[in-house]
Amino acid sequence: MPTPTASTSSRPPAATFVRGGPTVLSYAALLCFAFWVYGYGPALSLLRDELHFSYTMLGVYTAAWSAGTVVTGLCFPAVARRLPRATLLWGSALLAVGGLALFVLGQGVATTLAGGAVLGVGGTMLLTAIQSLLSDTHGEQRDRALVEANIGAALCAVAAPLALGAMAAGSAGWRTAFALPALALLALFVRFRRLPLPPTSRVESGRPGPLPAACWLYAGLAAASMAVEFCLAYFGTEELKDTGLTTSAAVLAMSSHYVGLLVGRVAGSVATRRPGRTTRLLWASLAATAVGFGLFWLAPAIWVAVVGLFVAGLGIANLYPLAVALSLAAAPGREDQANSRSQLLGGILVVTAPYLLGRLADSVGLTWAFTIEPVLIALCVVLLVAGRRAERSTASQAEGA
Repeated sequence: MPTPTASTSSRPPAATFVRGGPTVLSYAALLCFAFWVYGYGPALSLLRDELHFSYTMLGVYTAAWSAGTVVTGLCFPAVARRLPRATLLWGSALLAVGGLALFVLGQGVATTLAGGAVLGVGGTMLLTAIQSLLSDTHGEQRDRALVEANIGAALCAVAAPLALGAMAAGSAGWRTAFALPALALLALFVRFRRLPLPPTSRVESGRPGPLPAACWLYAGLAAASMAVEFCLAYFGTEELKDTGLTTSAAVLAMSSHYVGLLVGRVAGSVATRRPGRTTRLLWASLAATAVGFGLFWLAPAIWVAVVGLFVAGLGIANLYPLAVALSLAAAPGREDQANSRSQLLGGILVVTAPYLLGRLADSVGLTWAFTIEPVLIALCVVLLVAGRRAERSTASQAEGA
């Protein structure tokens, strides 16, 4: 029998998708993480105005956050085996809030950079715990749960730049907006601290062997999609500023990208209500990403760039959650290990790609440095094709056994 996957599973049509307490908690906690993720790029632009650092140093800040993704990828399986889901979730949230305090209260590069690194570790650990919790809760319907969770993330993607831009122009300051998720997490802890969570998924028997090739390839796809998204999120505002917009105006203009993310994820949540659409949705997402980025990158006018950002958002919206769903489905019973590999590979790419983009921008200009994005999109295409082939090969071997 072929191994069931997110793209080939035969879920019974009558299966009920229940949004119980663990799901509500997961969706709400992801809102907090998403605000930080999508606010980090605009916050760095505002911080750069204050501290006057180079594009290369901007790349170092993004690498500091992304190093947390690498740490999570290396440590999460071992930590998840030893800690209950609740301890892992709330401990990650506490670590993230500690990093936030350093980032918003620090007065110089060293302190704010350390804060970004700690926030990256705690935030990515929180994200990974949420994804594993949703997988534990919903099983084969994890693709729908992950896409639905990311609708809320897309709402924060719209809200974060707007809040940062608005508060930066007012007396409250952008740091006030960046601290709001910490208060939200405190409220969630008060409300859900006694909520029983599903047990951690376990390998059925024996020592776990190597993860299937398809799992690794889909994890690589999730990682490459993270790099596509983060490069645009971190440096899109700076590219808009180079057209003559003020920092506040550029931050607000970037909101069109996050509106695209929101619309794309709402559409994705509808598409994933029926099985068998994951791969087709990924192909459509990659096409929209390529077209949208091309419009943004080569735009003859600011309004064209804004439209391109919206279309790119439509495409990027579902790349990561669907790639993660495919990776988890390719390693049944070993979701924590598969989840961590997505974060590990993603961390490596998200450390490398934005830093390289920043170095190139200081040397040849930001527009030329954005050549990295088409390369990453092409890598996504290659990994999706290779993952599908590996999946079919595994299914054929299982049928012949």
